[in-house]
Amino acid sequence: MTYQLVATAASGIEALTGSELKKMGYQVEVENGKAYFQGDTEDIIKTNLWLRTADRVKIVFGTFTAKTFDDLFEQTKALPWEELLPMDAAFPVSGKSVKSTLYSVPDCQSIVKKAIVDRLSTFYSRRARLPESGSEYPIEVSILKDVVTLTVDTTGSSLFKRGYRTEKGGAPIKENMAASLIQLTSWFPDKPFYDPTCGSGTIPIEAALIGLNIAPGIQRSFISEDWNIFPEGQWKKLRDEAKLSANFDVELDIMGTDIDQNMIEIAKENAARAGVEDFITFKQLALKDFKTDKEYGVMVSNPPYGERMENEEYVENLYKQMGEVFRPLETWSKYIITSDLDFEDFYGQWATKKRKLYNGRLRTDYFQFWGKRRPRPKK
Repeated sequence: MTYQLVATAASGIEALTGSELKKMGYQVEVENGKAYFQGDTEDIIKTNLWLRTADRVKIVFGTFTAKTFDDLFEQTKALPWEELLPMDAAFPVSGKSVKSTLYSVPDCQSIVKKAIVDRLSTFYSRRARLPESGSEYPIEVSILKDVVTLTVDTTGSSLFKRGYRTEKGGAPIKENMAASLIQLTSWFPDKPFYDPTCGSGTIPIEAALIGLNIAPGIQRSFISEDWNIFPEGQWKKLRDEAKLSANFDVELDIMGTDIDQNMIEIAKENAARAGVEDFITFKQLALKDFKTDKEYGVMVSNPPYGERMENEEYVENLYKQMGEVFRPLETWSKYIITSDLDFEDFYGQWATKKRKLYNGRLRTDYFQFWGKRRPRPKK
């Protein structure tokens, strides 16, 4: 069976998610925060295991216009829920409504729930209440300008929860945002990669996972794993195939440093859990003390900003140090994310390019300073 699927992503990241899906062979339509594609149960598994920048993979079960509660009830009930939900399915309903006649989210959730119960009770010939004692199928009713979209979440906990980061510092960057920052750079696995403010190691670890072609979801579980729409053994088969896709023969030059030795120890532990500890060098180092003779590398930094600012003066000095240390590295490309719009003033250089991103709900800019290109070999 072919499903209409959607991979959700943070605002500003959806194009990256769409590109990932296209590289996997899907035809994709990208909207704000969403990348739509079609696929069967195998595709649900593959995208959950392999998408690095997305938040979730959902089945789009129905889309229609509704301006009254009767419309919402009848059109929800008309959908073939029995094709997805077994008799004992647990199906909590969440919701949201924007610029719509049906603005009461609790009422919309309740009506959708009742409509599905009515449909399933009739199909399974049950007079008593449905037990809801089996697998969970999280349903969302989303209404935008009177257009209702009903989705079923196949992921569970967001895809950023890879499973390797049990220790973290204050307000760490999410794993899928870290992967997005890397994908927005010019880095390839044959180039040096450096994070001068690595904290708990998320950015270098994500770089190693990319460089080694390790599926980001390989260590975690998904809410849909025991749904009965999947053929027996399909999850295990595709997990095993994903494990075999990793290439541990690649030579990587990845380093992460931080001024806090405690964070370096945490980063090492997280890298070990991710299985990439042998491919990353972590060490305690003040940013101002960084030196390198390497060329044509890529630097990605998530320095303190917003809620993570220890104090304003400290952060401004840190930005000035970045400029003093990084600017002379003319062949390196530097990428720095911060919510401080005055960053360039302290850094001492205008960015080659800026990109607006949302780190959670916080609006940030990704300042990009492109290095000199490697000369082409003479013929």
